[in-house]
Parts: sequence; C-alpha cells; structure tokens
Amino acid sequence: MRSVLNLALECATGAVEAAADGTGVAFHRVPAAARAQLADPTLDFMSTVPSGVRIEALTDAAVLELDVDLTHLVVQGTSSPGTAVDVVVDGALREAVRTTRETVLVIDLRTRATRTHPAGPVTLRLDLGEPGVERRVEVWLPVSSALRLLDVRVPAGASLRPAPAAGPLWVHHGSSVSQCSEADRPTGAWPAIVARAAGLSLTNLGLGGHCHLDQFMARAIRDLPAAAISLELGINVVNLDSMRERAFLSAFHGFLDTLREGYPDTPILVITPLICPAVEDRPGPTPFGPDHLFHAAERPEHLATGSLTLRRIRHLLEQGVALRRRAGDTALHLLHGTTLFGPADTPDLPDGLHPNPAGYRRMAERFLPLAFGENGSLRQASSRTGSP
Repeated sequence: MRSVLNLALECATGAVEAAADGTGVAFHRVPAAARAQLADPTLDFMSTVPSGVRIEALTDAAVLELDVDLTHLVVQGTSSPGTAVDVVVDGALREAVRTTRETVLVIDLRTRATRTHPAGPVTLRLDLGEPGVERRVEVWLPVSSALRLLDVRVPAGASLRPAPAAGPLWVHHGSSVSQCSEADRPTGAWPAIVARAAGLSLTNLGLGGHCHLDQFMARAIRDLPAAAISLELGINVVNLDSMRERAFLSAFHGFLDTLREGYPDTPILVITPLICPAVEDRPGPTPFGPDHLFHAAERPEHLATGSLTLRRIRHLLEQGVALRRRAGDTALHLLHGTTLFGPADTPDLPDGLHPNPAGYRRMAERFLPLAFGENGSLRQASSRTGSP
C-alpha cells in the first residue's frame, strides 16, 4: 500500500478549509479567523466534526485505507454508539464502516466540565471492488465525531484523482438538527439524503450549538460558489438565550444583507425552528436534565421582556422574510420548520430537541419536494452553478 494523502486532500469537498499541523489534517466548517476571534472550544470542536464532508475520487483501487483519529463528544450519563463512515461506489451506497475506537469526551452540560477517555488512531479499510476498474467513490466522513485524517493509502500501482462535482453547490447552515449527530450514518443526515437525491453537491454548515446569525458564518457562506442557500434558524438562540428580540431582528437582517452582497439573486430559503415542546412558549436557556431531556430553565419574570420563544422567533422570521420580499427580494423564501418536523413527530424526538434517525429521514422526504421539487423554492439550483 502507498500513501496518497495529498491526492486525497485534492478530492476532499464539503469543508470551508483543511488545516494540517504535522500530525494530521482537520476538515473545518468554520473559518480559522472566526474560531480565533470567538475562542470557544465547543465551536472549535463542532467545526472539526465533518458532517457532509467527503472525499470524491475516481480510482481503480480495490481497497482504500484511511488512518483517522476520532473524538466523540457525549453528554454525561450517556455513551457513544461509535463512529460510522459511509462509502458510495458509482452511486451505490455500501454498508457503513463502523468503529468504536475513538477518544470519548464527556461533558457535563450544567457545569461545562469535561473529562477525556483517550484512544489511539484507527485504520478504516474500505473495500471498493475488483482492481483495475476505475470507479467514482465517495467517502462520507462522520457526523458525530471530530476527525483528524492521518493518512490515506491505495495498493501500489492504483490511481486516485478528483471526481467531478456531483452537481451545483447547495450550502446549508443551521444548528445541531442540521449537523445531525444523531443520524445512524453520515448519509443519514437529512441534508445528505436531500443532496444525494437531488443530484447536488453539499456543504453542510450545520453546527451543533452554534447557529446564532454570526457574521463570520454569513461571510463564509457569501464566499462559497453556492447555487442555492438554506438557513435553519432560531433554535440555538433559544437554547443559549443568546439574544433578545431587538438583537435578533438586527442580526437576521444583517446576515441576509451580507449574503446578498455576494448573491443578489441566488435563491435563499429560511427555515423556521422545528418543534421543541419545552420552549414553544417559554424562553430558554435549555439545560439538559437528569431525565435526559432538554427543559426550559426557570427565570425571574422581570427578565422576560424581549426574551424569545420558538413561537415568537417563527413570527419574527415570517415577518422579516415578508418585509424583504415586499422590498423586491423575491428570491428569498420561507419554510415553516414544523412542516418538516412538527407536533405529530415528537415520538421521534427522544431528548425533546433532536430528531432520531427516523425523524431525520422523514425531514429529508418532506424537504426534498418543497425545496428542490418541480415547484420547489430552490429548484433553479439544479440547472445552474453559483458565482459569488
């Protein structure tokens, strides 16, 4: 076997940047300058969880070996189910390659204290087929574990080169319910399901706990060659109680203003929050309880002025989109998140906040026709490429 790490990096897609430090390569979904400015270790971690990141290659290798270092973040009182990597060969999805060899980082959401159970690197062996026959191979990296790529190998004499893009670029930004750590495999994340079904290339900027209408994410999206953009907004603002109504409205319009600097007429779809029973009519924050459910924290009544519930955020987003459409931005659209995952779906909401794998699949089934179907709001993305 011979190393083709540098060639594999040329085949990597779906990340904002790749960072090498001499021991391996991390695929980041948040720009380095933004991570340095915020200096938040949880953002750094979520940035390196490669949800939607994949290696897309043309290769005649019979086998591909990946040496990776994995770190799985779990909430105290829960355990890791392991890490999965998906392989797609000439469009056909294979059985996921799974491992339990991963460093486990346990976090107490109440105190933010962490403890680490370390593990070393692991080699993932991906069997592709008969040697000497060139195939299109997609290796979808994990949605639940931070990953450092240490090496990629193919048999001696085998070739590896970048494959053409699967289609026009769809950029999606959102919270943990877009990162989809609860999916049972990387292609089980609902944006991945949609992208594969619609023939699109995906950049998934869903970041667990970190969708707060940050300008650094607006600039990152603006600078990508997107043919379509979707934004799942609101839930993290309530989870962390990070804004009041005055700041939220300004941040929302500022975010869209930044996107429109690069994309004056590219279709943008704003998705309002999915159902989250604890904060439909109560503001956050949302601590994780000993019953393994997210709850709305008790707060003094005098602090309630201007605070945000999910119902209020949906109303503000609906008003904001309508205002901008009246002002002439007819390429801006709204999708009610409860259409994707609503009150009838709560049996598939085991912790009260995050859908389970069946819930993510149902979200994809519902989103696909609404966004990329014949009359979908992002339909034109299937027939053009983006240009910032």
